[in-house]
Amino acid sequence: MAQEIEHTHLPIRGLNLHVAQVGKGELGTVVFLHGFPEIWYSWRHQMLAVAAAGYRAIAPDCRGYGLSDQPPEHEEASWEHLVDDVLGILDALSVPKAFLVAKDFGAMPAYDFALAHPDRTLGVVCLGIPFSPVPFSFDTMPEGFYILRWGEPGRAEADFGRYDVRRVVRTIYVLFSGAKIPTASEGQEIMDLADLSTPLPEWFTEEDLDAYAALYEKSGFRYPLQMPYRSIHRRPTHMNAKFQVPVFMVMGEKDYAFKFPGFETGVRSGAMEHFAPDLKITYIPEGGHFMQEQLPEQVNELLLGFLKDHPVAA
Repeated sequence: MAQEIEHTHLPIRGLNLHVAQVGKGELGTVVFLHGFPEIWYSWRHQMLAVAAAGYRAIAPDCRGYGLSDQPPEHEEASWEHLVDDVLGILDALSVPKAFLVAKDFGAMPAYDFALAHPDRTLGVVCLGIPFSPVPFSFDTMPEGFYILRWGEPGRAEADFGRYDVRRVVRTIYVLFSGAKIPTASEGQEIMDLADLSTPLPEWFTEEDLDAYAALYEKSGFRYPLQMPYRSIHRRPTHMNAKFQVPVFMVMGEKDYAFKFPGFETGVRSGAMEHFAPDLKITYIPEGGHFMQEQLPEQVNELLLGFLKDHPVAA
């Protein structure tokens, strides 16, 4: 019988952060960091799989997301805060070391945490986002590119505000599930790129959408637009980075982000090996942006293989 996911709130650095967890952790602890438009729930398949294999799974809602508290409105969103939150969660749960599994913008604090706290990190698994020693630049992208559009204060708020939260999350899931980079034409907004006649991906149910919509109803989009979209340029630089832990990258070849400037060439050229000496890269030909939900069995097999290849010393 599958173990049941439990929920708690932890007081971390002045905010109550929601954490979902499951498993006893005889073999170690795995922390899952979500992206946008996601919450802890996006890791549900992986959490149950690692728990069944003997690990403890911990999946927080990032600050400002889901059931976690909102940071103060006047406070500038900071990548360092996300790293400190992970450290605070490990301390609060008395976890000495953990594997980090992340995707989308969650990959950045996962990489940063491993660099800042190698003594607390067992390994890093990132889906779709390579490590970069400098902030990602999208200067060569067209004006209608969604990251540039959502980076404009007020632009996404007006766009999203035309619809209820459920439809906004639905539209983003439909757009982000495709292999095409979401880009609007002149006079068009990102929400105009899909409508209700476009079906949800077959692996994403109406019940799944309800779970996401309910939590975005609570959190809204204020902080999610700040982090990551209006904070990308503030990423810390790591020109001399050297990972002291194993790093596993899983790239979906149908993930639209694979087409971002420099992503594919950077990954295939071996450039990351300069920063991560113990690096493994696997490609999933049919994998999209949400591969952990789209192809859970395949992702779980890769994840469990990595965990078993790096047993925690007793």
